[in-house]
Amino acid sequence: MGGKKNKNKAENTDIQQTLEASRRDFLKKAGISGAAVLSGAAAVLAGYRHEKSKNKGEFVKVLTTDNKLVKIAAEEVEGYEPGLKELQKRGREGIPGKKWVMIIDLSKCRNARKCIEACQSAHHLRPYEYHINTLVMQESVNTPAYFMPKPCQHCDNPPCVSVCPVDATFKRQDGVVLIDNERCIGCRFCIAACPYSARMFHWEEPVNAQADKDKEYDIELNVPQKKGTISKCLFSSDRLRENQLPYCVSACPNGVYYFGDENEDAVTNGTTKETVKLSELLKQNGGYRLMPELGTQPRVYYLPPKNRIFDFDQDKPREEDLII
Repeated sequence: MGGKKNKNKAENTDIQQTLEASRRDFLKKAGISGAAVLSGAAAVLAGYRHEKSKNKGEFVKVLTTDNKLVKIAAEEVEGYEPGLKELQKRGREGIPGKKWVMIIDLSKCRNARKCIEACQSAHHLRPYEYHINTLVMQESVNTPAYFMPKPCQHCDNPPCVSVCPVDATFKRQDGVVLIDNERCIGCRFCIAACPYSARMFHWEEPVNAQADKDKEYDIELNVPQKKGTISKCLFSSDRLRENQLPYCVSACPNGVYYFGDENEDAVTNGTTKETVKLSELLKQNGGYRLMPELGTQPRVYYLPPKNRIFDFDQDKPREEDLII
C-alpha cells in the first residue's frame, strides 16, 4: 500500500515538473513579454500557475486567442513591475482642480512642424517617431486641402484604458491620459483600440538609451523611453505641473494652439499668449471634436479651416514638408 502511495506521489511530482517546464517553454516561445497573447494551451498552463500562486502576489489579465481573459502571475511577465515609485504615484494623481483642454485652429496651420520638433526633442524621439503629426486633409475634390495636427485626443471615455490588462494606461482626474512604461508589457491592445491612431510602439532601442539609462523614470515626461513599450502625446504633463504651456503649444509660430483649463473656461494661445474664454472661442468659431459619434468624448477641439491665413499650395510642397 505504501509503495503505491509513493508511486502516485512520484507520478504527481513528475506531472507538475512537466507542466512547469512546458509552461516556461511555452511562454518563451509565445513571446509573452512582448505580445502578451496566449493560446488555449497557454491558458491551461497559466491556470496551473494561478492555482499554485493564488493569494501570494499580483496577477495580470491576458487575452487568449479565443477571446477569453485569463490571469497569470505578474512575475511571469518580463518588464512588468507591480509596485509604484514616487514619480509614478504623482503622475497618476494629476493636478487637483484642473480639467485640461486643447484647441487647434486649422485656419492657422501652415505645417511649420515646430510643434512636432519640440515634442520629439522633449520626449527623446527619432524624426520618424511621432506623438503629434500633421495630416493633409481634403473633404472632396471641390473643397480646398488643409493641414490638421493630430495628437492624442485625451478622451474622457478612452477605449485604450479599458483594454489595458495591466493598468499601464490610465485616465487622470485632470483629463490627461498617460502611459506608465514601468508597467507596460507591450501587448499593443491600446493601439488596436484607439480610433485616432494616436499611439506608437517602440520597435527599437530609444535614441537616447545610453544617455538616459541612469535617469529616474518620469511618467509625466515618459523619459527614459523603453523598447517594447507604447508611447504617445502626454499633453506635456511635466510642463503643466510647472504651470507652463505644453511644448507643442509654445513652439508653434503661427498661433495654431490654445491650451487651458475647462473648469476656468479659459485657454491661452501659445504664440500670442492671449487668454480667451473657451466657451466663446468654440461657439464663435464652430468648434468641433473628431468622430464624436464614437462616444469617446475627446478633450481636443478643432476650429474649422475657414478664412485661412495661409494658402495651401499642394503642387509646390516645401522641402521641410517632405518625409524622406
